[in-house]
Amino acid sequence: MELEVRHLRVLCAIADSGSLHKAARQLGVSQPALTNQLHRIEQSLGAELFSRGHTGCHPTPLGRTVLGRARPLVDGMAALIDETRAAARSAGPLLRVGSTASRALPGWLRRLRQDLATDVDLRVGVSSNDLLRTVASGGLDLAFVHEVEGCPLRVPDGVRGRVLVQREPQFVSMAPDHPAAAHEVVDLADLAHDRWTVDPSVDGEWDGLRRVLAGAGLDPPVLHADYHTAATLIVLGEAVGPCQPTSGPRDDMAIRPLRGDPLAVRLLLFTAPGTPLDRPYAALTAAYREAALRATPYRRWLHAGGSAGPCLEAA
Repeated sequence: MELEVRHLRVLCAIADSGSLHKAARQLGVSQPALTNQLHRIEQSLGAELFSRGHTGCHPTPLGRTVLGRARPLVDGMAALIDETRAAARSAGPLLRVGSTASRALPGWLRRLRQDLATDVDLRVGVSSNDLLRTVASGGLDLAFVHEVEGCPLRVPDGVRGRVLVQREPQFVSMAPDHPAAAHEVVDLADLAHDRWTVDPSVDGEWDGLRRVLAGAGLDPPVLHADYHTAATLIVLGEAVGPCQPTSGPRDDMAIRPLRGDPLAVRLLLFTAPGTPLDRPYAALTAAYREAALRATPYRRWLHAGGSAGPCLEAA
């Protein structure tokens, strides 16, 4: 294995965060995948670069030497990318878009390129508040985010927003052989003996879920995991978890609405001062509708009388 800049970036992320878990979140990968990658890097060099223990992950003396040579290379590559992007923006239109995870993203980006005749630079993050701060600081032109019910976002001054979906119900995902998967609609009581999995880095997700479970008189064990790890736990029957209604389809996972729709989020589009909102909003509305109607459980929920907002009326 030959070391590349991406491998050096991994080493710097681990050193800066002091934790494989935190570095994995920063890099957008699962912790097992990052652990395996670090093992391969150390194998290729024939030496241990980090010591692992209860206090975190710390560079060995040799690791500090490698990091001293790696950081200038990583910083230089980051500067090259920033300069190239700046040159591209000056050469032609570029729309900088941020978003939390959504099945509507591919259709939205396609429409933005077609309708606005512009290229799109995409940044996907887990924190809606972080994306809004980036819009306020001028790092993004648009941000499509979700707000967990009962956990208001902190919207910076000067950032404009418009509601896409006033109340999007959150469904529940489970293994296909889970007893509750036999029902088209699931009661929270049917999941009383299950572990739940939730990503604590998503703004408001754990607080919102905890409030709903407590309101139903439930206090289940909770596994904190990123989306990739959570999906694996759910497929193996180790946990159940909230999910977007646009999720799926998957043969190895059942997705069902919860009776009474106790979990919900609000979907919003925010723009930086001076960035037009109408056309990106119209493109996002069409893309979300497309994603919603493609997801069978969500389409059935809508046809049964569920209401998520004007963009899905008469769906």
